[in-house]
Amino acid sequence: MSGAEENGRPGDSDSDIMAEPGAGFDAKGFGLRAQKKLLGKMSSKKIVKHFIDDSTSQVLDNTYKIMKAFTGDKKQAEKLLKYIIKTIIKVGILFRNDQFNASELQVVESFKSKFHSLVMTVVSFHEVDFTYDKPFLKSSIEECRQLLQSIIQRHLTDKSKGRVDTVFEFFEGEELMDALFNPSGPHKKEMDSITADMHKMMDEGNL
Repeated sequence: MSGAEENGRPGDSDSDIMAEPGAGFDAKGFGLRAQKKLLGKMSSKKIVKHFIDDSTSQVLDNTYKIMKAFTGDKKQAEKLLKYIIKTIIKVGILFRNDQFNASELQVVESFKSKFHSLVMTVVSFHEVDFTYDKPFLKSSIEECRQLLQSIIQRHLTDKSKGRVDTVFEFFEGEELMDALFNPSGPHKKEMDSITADMHKMMDEGNL
């Protein structure tokens, strides 16, 4: 077991950022733990308000509507949304506090590039009829999952990594993908809003 793993607190559901190894008082480590505890005490809506821009917030709101409608289970949709938001914030906290080493930063850049391509794919599949390619989309989502897992491997607990897998497995579901890209499907309104916000985010350089 590595020093990071020994200093982690996997038994605490919100203590998912692993402490860096080292003896004595560490101001940066203390700051990370303080931010982590703040994150654990905040509701999802407060997290969105304080840490996530308006366009991303609207995408998450519409994603929640899709998850709720697709599953027919409000609690499951809320759980998935919470997993998404907390992952975004935890990775952001780690990045802002310079916790990634050189090789991890290279993976971060690869993830950003792949995720940008995934967003463009989603927008294209929604806006251009007969372009939906399920195997390609599934492969792109899986590549993003693997890259994100590489980024958080050294920093987050197994519980957090499992939550990431849960979210990606949900969106890799073939029945959901078919419903999302059905031009007359039940989620067209939400997908129209999501793609509009994605265009805005790309224009502003936020994706």
